[in-house]
Amino acid sequence: MTYEELLTEIALKDERIIVMTAENRALIRNMPKNIGNRFIDTGITEQTMIGAAAGLALRGRIPVVHALASFLTMRAFEFIRTDLGISNLPVKLCGFIPGFLSDGNGPTHQAIEDVSLLRGIPNMQVFAPADENDLVAMLPEIINSKSPGYIRINHRKTDFQYQHTPFEIGKSEEISKGNDITFLVYGLLFENTMKAKAILEEQGYSVGLINIRSLKPIDEELILTIANETNLIVTVEDHFLTGGLYSILAEIFLKNKMTANVFPMALRERWFKPALLSEVLEYEEFTPEKIAEHSTREIELLLQKTI
Repeated sequence: MTYEELLTEIALKDERIIVMTAENRALIRNMPKNIGNRFIDTGITEQTMIGAAAGLALRGRIPVVHALASFLTMRAFEFIRTDLGISNLPVKLCGFIPGFLSDGNGPTHQAIEDVSLLRGIPNMQVFAPADENDLVAMLPEIINSKSPGYIRINHRKTDFQYQHTPFEIGKSEEISKGNDITFLVYGLLFENTMKAKAILEEQGYSVGLINIRSLKPIDEELILTIANETNLIVTVEDHFLTGGLYSILAEIFLKNKMTANVFPMALRERWFKPALLSEVLEYEEFTPEKIAEHSTREIELLLQKTI
């Protein structure tokens, strides 16, 4: 089932659902004919869309709004903070082409600070599905939440058919346990990280893999357990280093008065070079081979220090 098919099914069963877009219909082209006047296109007006969605939510509706992730989270940030966060309204924000998924677009269209921005808003929940199957698995619970939520939309199909486990808000998906290295990853880079895991296992390493899924609330209990059971945690994210998963781990460890060996793979103080997605991943060194190579170097350096 696709994202559009599931959202249509949910909307037809629940008249509270209002589907909105700021002239971004890529994922929902067929919805106007299926749900009629409960589909609203405000045009290229992200701020107006959020204000209207807040008004609808105050009337008992559940708006599911769509826009390019960069403009949704930045252009309409103050409206999201004030209209949705302060009022704790159950509007669902669907950010299209977040992170590396904006591939050929330049810095103005790159949402690589969106997690940092949105998780800083009280009451706001933040989600990042690994692929379309994961998105479909997560969507019903997100829509049923009484809090506002931001979804880093990822509707890509992976090269392999991975059957994701049922989703619970605030819980991660533990793919495997590993004593040497454990990857913590979310969104688009799940696929390449899973392939990197296979490369490292062929080299004899014990490798864990966690699909974070829910960045806020986050699975703090699992992260603390992993920190005690693995030699090296590697965070993999198409986001700025500041404010993303690496920062979240730092907050968790400091709060719990502990530390861990963490190697972050993220963008550091610069936007990525636009190109086709495969070229972006190669240039920015997020291919399976590069993820494995960097992780091998870090674990070997760590092991040398302990000898």
